[in-house]
Amino acid sequence: MSEKQFNLDTVEHAAETPDTEIPWAELGLKENEFEDIKKILGRRPTAAELAMYSVMWSEHCSYKSSKVHLKQFGAKVTDEMKKDLMVGIGENAGVTDIGDGWAVTFKIESHNHPSYVEPYQGAATGVGGIVRDIISMGARPIAVMDPLRFGAIDHPDTARVVGGVVAGIGGYGNSLGLPNIGGETEFDACYQANPLVNALAVGIMRHEDIRLANASGVGNQVVLFGARTGGDGIGGASVLASESFDDTKPSKRPAVQVGDPFAEKVLIECCLELFKGSVVEGIQDLGAAGISCATSELASNGEGGMHVDLTKVLLRDPTLTPGEILMSESQERMMAVVSPENVERFEAIMKKWGVEYSFLGEVTDTGRLTIEWDGQVIVDVDPRTVAHDGPTYERPYARPAGQDALQADHFTGSVADDARPRGEQLGEAIKAFMASPNMCSKFWITNQYDRYVQGNTALSMPDDSGVVRVDEHTNLGVALATDASPRFAYLDPYEGARASLAEAYRNVATVGARPVAVSDCLNFGSPEDPDVMWQFAEAVRGLADGCMELGVPVTGGNVSLYNQTGGKAINPTPVVAMMGVMDDVTRRTPSGWAPEHDGQAIYLLGTTRDELDGSEWARFKGHLGGLPPKVDLAVERQLGDMLVNMSRDGMIDAAHDVAAGGLAAALAEACLRFNTGARIGLGEVAERDGLDLFTLLFSESLGRVVVSVPRSEEVRFKDMCTARQFPFARIGVVDALSNALDFQNEVSINLDELRAAHEGTMTAHFGEVAQG
Repeated sequence: MSEKQFNLDTVEHAAETPDTEIPWAELGLKENEFEDIKKILGRRPTAAELAMYSVMWSEHCSYKSSKVHLKQFGAKVTDEMKKDLMVGIGENAGVTDIGDGWAVTFKIESHNHPSYVEPYQGAATGVGGIVRDIISMGARPIAVMDPLRFGAIDHPDTARVVGGVVAGIGGYGNSLGLPNIGGETEFDACYQANPLVNALAVGIMRHEDIRLANASGVGNQVVLFGARTGGDGIGGASVLASESFDDTKPSKRPAVQVGDPFAEKVLIECCLELFKGSVVEGIQDLGAAGISCATSELASNGEGGMHVDLTKVLLRDPTLTPGEILMSESQERMMAVVSPENVERFEAIMKKWGVEYSFLGEVTDTGRLTIEWDGQVIVDVDPRTVAHDGPTYERPYARPAGQDALQADHFTGSVADDARPRGEQLGEAIKAFMASPNMCSKFWITNQYDRYVQGNTALSMPDDSGVVRVDEHTNLGVALATDASPRFAYLDPYEGARASLAEAYRNVATVGARPVAVSDCLNFGSPEDPDVMWQFAEAVRGLADGCMELGVPVTGGNVSLYNQTGGKAINPTPVVAMMGVMDDVTRRTPSGWAPEHDGQAIYLLGTTRDELDGSEWARFKGHLGGLPPKVDLAVERQLGDMLVNMSRDGMIDAAHDVAAGGLAAALAEACLRFNTGARIGLGEVAERDGLDLFTLLFSESLGRVVVSVPRSEEVRFKDMCTARQFPFARIGVVDALSNALDFQNEVSINLDELRAAHEGTMTAHFGEVAQG
């Protein structure tokens, strides 16, 4: 940022300065918002107050354009959906009861714009920030995940962004000692200057360990501990994360935070010891908006007020002004409320872990947040007006003028002779398809992450969900999957969001876990564009309706808007993170068959329709138009229940959902998972569903899964499917000796050749990486 933008503070009252000299616009505020601040205060704000309101009223922190729609997540929750919910939307992260006295907290958030400006630090601090949300709930972090979206794989700038982001995620997460158990990666030109770097963290705790952040108890001390406050991240929430990129504006580089994972690792242990000893009344992490957020939210959530002396903040840079200190988003910092009788114990724990701290002030009974600097009050506000009662916009939205024409532009590749390869041509087409940027192996990325540190990882990439045991003394565990269908959402945001939800639900059930909770990260373009706002409103409506149909509540999440450059928005990308519970992680089901499964029957569960619009094959052929696949969540719920029971009862040894790339991709990935072949015959199911072979292979109809069934379990398997009237078809057999994916009477694809094509793409574009 330019020096003018953030050298804001003078001790003098801002009323002595004409409005035109107060850089409210450069802080991301609108003129009407500046006027509202003056009305709330009954005067002009001080420069420090202006800094605080600017970050807390930013789109990133206040959800001012989205909260009118997000209310649906609470309004459409039934009592049945809330039975396992211990903490819901509104806290740092939601908490779900998973049984045996254990609770799980998880959340997904975005760090998109910083990761384009400074890929390494942007991605690294995204991991650090979401982990601190988990810590503040009283939980021990046990795993992370990262859904990623980048621009075109062959664009000159993509290698810079991909390399930096992946190194940042790996560098920070690996240093914390947290396994990265999954995620997804997509390449598309729409993300060229707006990569999406979404970060998820999950933590576990006993029921009695749940903590909420609020500043209550008059006389209790307010303490800032962890890293010192520096100039990094200033304006990150208000200016960097809450507006679109524009080449005509100043550099956004100083608005990106710098992380230190080793400091955070110490902070984790320090916070857990504070909680274990009941030394603190509550802890709030300092992420977006820094001290502005921590003080205003703690005070607003409490029963009184707070007084803080900003001159007591420990600084890395002594030249920082009060406004800069309030806005700084320096990492690895936490704020706690400590009762006077616990101050000595608090200090002893800080000394034990070598963590710096400073007592800034105390909880008051004034109902005000007051902040002083060098003996003079520079902030005197009602904290709710900063943290919770910011502006609410009902942005205009309307169905885009071109939406009907877009939906009428159906993909016709299924009937065009030159797009319907058979025989050897089909084999070559499948190999080329599996080498395409979005179907290729992502081992280049995941091999840079430690997936098994701590020893509790039961499944990770490339399986359909990550599965992690909650504690070494139990087999109880959780499964997590993140999914989004941006192309489907572009064609129909309502159905596309429901498709994302359905896939995440199915992926969790596929490994044998019972889906219980959702966190979402809603990535869209500018809310000031009525077309984008329509996409957002429809996607939220779809997710809220879908969660109600599936009986799974949204426990929290994040909205990331202004993901666009030069008026061109990204495809709507509602990322759904689904969490499921497993009573016994040793019963988890992998996504492919292994040599010991030789001779097992391969079944396709579900019905295939001619649904190629928006598919990966359509992308492969350069087409985006038509209508997305039909979503039937009653079918998904029935399928999920069957898969959980089949896994628990030993009826299936492998299960892989049929999603991106269709049946062709699902079979190829299931074979490549453990390098084990299969003989496939699709004539009967093609005839049943009334489809040609090509459509059956590449359609992306929802509600389908491929499973391998031991011969001894086929009768029970078929009886369950028949009893529940769920479509199933025997389509092949595992063949451990063939080293091929053999489509009988059509083509046999050598697995070595298929693997070479599948795994060579990212290396060809980004070079070799060390194997993890």
